[in-house]
Amino acid sequence: MRVSLRFLPIALVPLLAGGCVAKTAWDVATAPVRAGSQVVDWTTTSQDEADRNAGRKLRKQQAEEERQRRKEEKQASKDAERIQRDKPY
Repeated sequence: MRVSLRFLPIALVPLLAGGCVAKTAWDVATAPVRAGSQVVDWTTTSQDEADRNAGRKLRKQQAEEERQRRKEEKQASKDAERIQRDKPY
């Protein structure tokens, strides 16, 4: 009788940890699927991301064109001022 009481806690471990074992088995079984879907998510671009990136690119291009236009206007103004100043009367 004494021998069987020593093994009682060991015998109860699988019953008490059954949920943990099942959860671990489920996690191990589904890990490749989750990893694969994460890789697909990293390598593809959603429509929202594509729209956001296109908008960002367009705004950046417009800002660069505006800076270039201002620079050209400033240069033209300086050239006109210089011509007006150097013009004999």
